[in-house]
Amino acid sequence: MEEFKVQTAKHPVPNNTPLRPPSEHSKERAKRLSTDSNGTSDGGAGAKTPVELTALEEAFRRFAIHGDTRATGKELHGKNWSKLCKDCGVIDGKTITLTDVDIVFSKVKNKSSRTITYCQFKEALSELARKRFKDKTSEEAAEEVFKMIEGKSPIIAGVTRAVASPTVSRLTDTSKFTGSHKERFDETGRGKGKAGRVDMVDTSGYVSGYKHAGSYEKKMQGKPQQKPM
Repeated sequence: MEEFKVQTAKHPVPNNTPLRPPSEHSKERAKRLSTDSNGTSDGGAGAKTPVELTALEEAFRRFAIHGDTRATGKELHGKNWSKLCKDCGVIDGKTITLTDVDIVFSKVKNKSSRTITYCQFKEALSELARKRFKDKTSEEAAEEVFKMIEGKSPIIAGVTRAVASPTVSRLTDTSKFTGSHKERFDETGRGKGKAGRVDMVDTSGYVSGYKHAGSYEKKMQGKPQQKPM
């Protein structure tokens, strides 16, 4: 019995030391990765709620990805910024011009950057709003401009149609061609190919311009053959 007690006393005691709590940096990194991947934000008490885009931010993203398959929708470059102001009617040609739009873009963007973020985008619109609606306060003017853009999408221009012109019609109507140009096309206006460009030797035995070529053979085929005497 004594020996058994001594042997059992030699077993190591399990380590009950509590694990080291995660650092604040680890918590913040996990939170950021979860938000970026799932598109969610903190809703309190550890809950996650979906991030709802406003109509203005949705329009910003539509113009940000317009014409660029690699765009993420988080930044807007100068070309699409000008298109947004034009398509949404912010540019009126009087109080706001294309030059004003370019100046404001250069003013709000970072010095070495070619794009603006959503926050800079709202700041630029507020700058234009004060100039567009001078009789209103800054907040009211900004709301007016925001309403002009909310829910809008880039306008895609249609394909330009060819305009019928008498000069073009005369140059493309093969029935009015003369000389060697006329010989390159048949009666339907279809090109003859090599036959219309190269003088082909006629080995049929008929003179040039003879219109009844082959008629003799047809006549002879219809008559009964006479028996030799």
